[in-house]
Amino acid sequence: MSKLRVGIIGAGRIGAVHAETASFRLPESQVLSIFDVNRPAAEAVAARCGIPAVANSAAEILADPRIDAVLICSSTDTHAGLITLTAQAGKHIFCEKPIAHSLPQIDAALAAANTAGVKLQIGFNRRFDSNFARVRQAILSGEIGTARLLHIISRDPAPPPLSYIKVSGGMFMDMTIHDFDMARFLIGDEVEEIYTAGAVMVDPAIGEAGDLDTAIITLRFRNGVIGTIENSRQAAYGYDQRVEVFGSEGKISTANNFPNQAEVSTGSNIRRDLPFNFFMDRYTDSYVSELRSFVNAILDNQPTEVEGVDGRIPVVMAMAARKSYDEGRPVRLSEIEN
Repeated sequence: MSKLRVGIIGAGRIGAVHAETASFRLPESQVLSIFDVNRPAAEAVAARCGIPAVANSAAEILADPRIDAVLICSSTDTHAGLITLTAQAGKHIFCEKPIAHSLPQIDAALAAANTAGVKLQIGFNRRFDSNFARVRQAILSGEIGTARLLHIISRDPAPPPLSYIKVSGGMFMDMTIHDFDMARFLIGDEVEEIYTAGAVMVDPAIGEAGDLDTAIITLRFRNGVIGTIENSRQAAYGYDQRVEVFGSEGKISTANNFPNQAEVSTGSNIRRDLPFNFFMDRYTDSYVSELRSFVNAILDNQPTEVEGVDGRIPVVMAMAARKSYDEGRPVRLSEIEN
């Protein structure tokens, strides 16, 4: 196989990103077909990316013998079922996170992929960001000694629509889940216990919808590292994405990414432009790198870099974080599993 032939299910914001990446930035891939329940959206992406076919259903993509792999970019409630159906069709799978909000559904989907012997990669694109990869390198190589403290700051420029919040599973599932994965990725170990302090400080309607918009989450890892994740649904200055790891021999940290490196100095102040405003701009390169990793794993017959279990554990962490917030106490991940 010299080129991976791809079908895409979902033509929304992230589906369009992957379609453009596979069509224009990865010569080793070819998108043959795309489907979305909103057909005009699929037609628009197909026209923009030169995709030759707009399918009438997901089943049509799964039945196409020319397609080697499927990118699942549809709504979360469809992910687990589509993983199972795609695996049964004998096609490799890239699926956006989260797999599902239910552990039995996740387990059934992962079992189907394992039984079919197809490759599965979960869409935690931040692992492929060069800044975070450098932090991981410093930890694993011992460059900063033994890691002791981890601090992740993740703030969005504005909250999503209430219609999204009501079906997303809440902030821990739709936002913090990336930070849960990043914590595991950077430290290279598993979290045992989570404690959440949270509030509704951005919009009362978010609380009325059963969610929260501001939180600090404390993580205790098996190896003794203590981590904190700081989240807010709203940062007036844009997309705030920072990490610091403190170790026995030093520390490593990453700052925000900016559209330019220019700095203006005057007699009254020194200033620069605001950081990138949201994830589409901030993580452009990481989306390319993650999809290239998936394509190459299939072409080279290697394991994917973000496997099914990597999609399951952050969901367990999100459930523990919510339980901790609801009950006002630390929650061990084993409580969720049991």
